[in-house]
Formats: sequence, structure tokens, C-alpha cells
Amino acid sequence: MSGDFARYVSDYLGRYLPGQRNLSPNTIASYRDMFKLLISYFDERGRKPEAMSMGDLGRDEVEGFMAWLGARGCSDSTVNQRLCAVKAFVNYVKAYDPARMLQYQQVLAIRQRKKAAGRMVFPGREGLAAILRDPDTSTAKGRRDMVLLTLLYDSGARVSELCGLELRDVRLEDPAVVTLTGKGRKTRVVPLMHATAELVLRYIDEVYPNRDASDLSKPLFPGPRGRPLTRAGVSDIVARHVRGAKDAGADVPDGVSPHSFRHQKAIDLLESGVNLVYIRDFLGHRSVTTTEVYATVSIARKREILEQAAASPAAGEYPDWSEDRDLMAWLKGLC
Repeated sequence: MSGDFARYVSDYLGRYLPGQRNLSPNTIASYRDMFKLLISYFDERGRKPEAMSMGDLGRDEVEGFMAWLGARGCSDSTVNQRLCAVKAFVNYVKAYDPARMLQYQQVLAIRQRKKAAGRMVFPGREGLAAILRDPDTSTAKGRRDMVLLTLLYDSGARVSELCGLELRDVRLEDPAVVTLTGKGRKTRVVPLMHATAELVLRYIDEVYPNRDASDLSKPLFPGPRGRPLTRAGVSDIVARHVRGAKDAGADVPDGVSPHSFRHQKAIDLLESGVNLVYIRDFLGHRSVTTTEVYATVSIARKREILEQAAASPAAGEYPDWSEDRDLMAWLKGLC
């Protein structure tokens, strides 16, 4: 039916994603950007969005869209991300339009572009220490940066999780924990070292000296206008102190980013003998298979860790990692 494409897009973005899926505004914006590109692609081919039907979104058209994205300079990762968004939309529509089921199945069967595995960059323990020493703690900005970098490492947070932290998400009484909201708005509670908790407490007392219950929704790391720091802002902070550490003579590899702190935390946990399953829960991975990539970094422990993971029981039989007294004792004594 002509024009049903616009109706499905409006319902998908306006009702389904925010209402039924409860996705974050950033995730919905990513889907919206995909549709803007898709509409531009069809517009260049003489198809106006108001006249389009779902019949226009066949396998050949989607593969043409992927090629068009590649010609515009998009990386394979970006093309694959857009393809996933198209597939999610098609998967939603097929329940309402079974007459085109074969067409939708053909779209869903499109394979992603293969890409070379990215090189994992992490600063190393000495490099990390040099980066953490770089902020000038005689200034408010330097103290903020030092706390931010320390928490980024200690919590193993993704940069988006760090940016989204509010005062309510940090518990500094013993045992100190931080609640991170990750992909799909899934939350996890991560323990903090005593030293980190003390740093965060002093920082909060400085930024919000007269805080009360009404301040709990305020960002832990506010920008100049009081809004949360952005990913770009955190990346700039990391890059500035990486440069400072290098200028001071530290051996810090090129390419260190906010995500490198997460890599370093995982490697340190692994080399300290923490089970892969606990590391999976700490990092918020869906599967231990994702976490196994860190085992390749520690050559000495690689075979032992992978054999333990292969011989371990089903995921549902694992105890709650936070109830493991030996692990918690190790976490508390890390500093």
C-alpha cells in the first residue's frame, strides 16, 4: 500500500521504541539517523518518503543502501550498524504485514560486512598510573579530572555509563558501590575501592557542598552549564592527560581512549585470578564469550582461564558474584 512506509516509521519511532522497548533517547536518535539516511538514499533515486511503501524496502534496495553508505565513506562498522537498524525495523513491521513475509525474510538474511578485528589498546599499569598522576589537583578542574579518570578505571564503566551517572547512583558508605546503566538501560552494581570512594566523596562535597535530597538527580560530572559531560568531553579529558603523561616521559601507547580504561580493568581482574564469569558481570557483558577476549592478553593464564570457562556449569547455576567473600575481599584490598 502506497504511503505505509511513513506510517510504520512514525509508529516505530514515536510509539514502539520509546513506549514498548523503553529505549534511551540516544538509541532512538540512532534509529532516527538511519531513517534520515535511508530517505536520502531513496530521494536520490526519485522516491519521495510520503509515496513510499514497505514494498520498496526489499533486499536489493537494502543492499544498495549499504553500498551507498560505503561510497559516502562510512566504515564497515557504521554500515553494519545501519543494517542492524533496518533489520530491527523490518522485524517490527513483519508482524503487521505478513503478506510481505518472504521479502522481509530476505532482508533479515542479509549478512553484515566482515571487518578486521580492532586492536585492543590499553595503557598498562605503569601507563595508567602516569595518566592518573597528570591532573593538577591544585585546581578544581584537575581534581575533577583525577576523580573522573579514577572512577572510569575502577568501575570499568563504558563512557556513556560514566556520563549518565547521577548523585543517586553513587553509594559511598561501606561497602561503596556505583550503579551503572548500560546498553538497553540494563543496570548493574559495581563495588568501588575504599580509596576511590574517598576521592569521590571529597569531590562531591566540593561540587555540591550544600546538597540535599533534591540534588540526587544532578549529574555526578557536570559540564560548564550544569549538564552532564558528553562522550566527547570525556574523550577530550582522557586525551589531554594521555598527552601529559607522554610529555612527562611515560610509556603510554598511541590510541588510548576512555574505553582503554575498561580494557585495563578487565585485564587486571583477569591477571589477579578473578573468574571470567565474575568479570563478565562486572563489565555488563551478556555472554562470557565476549569477556574471553581478555584472556588472549594474558598469555600465562590464557589456557587455564579458557579451560575453566569451557568446563564451567550453565550460566544460570552461577552464584551471585557479589556474595563471593573471597572476591569481595580481594576487591576491597586492591588499593
